[in-house]
Amino acid sequence: MMQKISGLPMAAYFALAGRAGALKKDERGLSGVVVAILLILVAVLAIVIIWGSLSGWLEDLWEQITGQAEQIS
Repeated sequence: MMQKISGLPMAAYFALAGRAGALKKDERGLSGVVVAILLILVAVLAIVIIWGSLSGWLEDLWEQITGQAEQIS
């Protein structure tokens, strides 16, 4: 019984190693992964560009709001 239990990790390793080799040879899903990564990069770049263009405008608007608040009190 103990021999079977001690052999389980080795059997699991060989089973997964065989599947990993098959997955390495399978290149069908590679283009989908590349497209997903590129889409994420484009989205992050778009957010950075939009934030960069709006941050100056938002700072000016915030200064106007706080300036009006100081006049009220």
